[in-house]
Amino acid sequence: MIDRAHPEKYPPNVQAILKRPAAAAAWLGQELLEIDAEKGFARIAYDLTEAHFNRFGAVHGGVTALIMDDVMSVAAGLSIQWGQITPTLEMKVSYIAQAKAGRAVAEARTVKRGKTVLFLEADLKDADGRLLATGSCTAMIAEMN
Repeated sequence: MIDRAHPEKYPPNVQAILKRPAAAAAWLGQELLEIDAEKGFARIAYDLTEAHFNRFGAVHGGVTALIMDDVMSVAAGLSIQWGQITPTLEMKVSYIAQAKAGRAVAEARTVKRGKTVLFLEADLKDADGRLLATGSCTAMIAEMN
């Protein structure tokens, strides 16, 4: 569990999230559950509501892609320093099942970290553990301007 009272215990990207969450993360109801900086692993919960639905009453595919990008970005950022960022270069999302309102949990892991490029994978499951989506991405390590 993430100790919000002691952000200094975490890598810079998690400190920044705890200090000032991004508006998109707040809109998704993002809750950091677990990180392992050594493994490049992040587990994050999201509270999905009707605000995230498409016109057919399911979570919009773009919202699912946003979640996948979010969790993989957090995992990617666990290995960087202050002043660095990990923008996504490309991403693939496979939609397995329709997501509905409620809590969903995404996990992302770093598959390989190079000097300037990272490869990550992720999955998204509903509260019952049903797989909703999988994803992969390539991210780069860059200096923030």
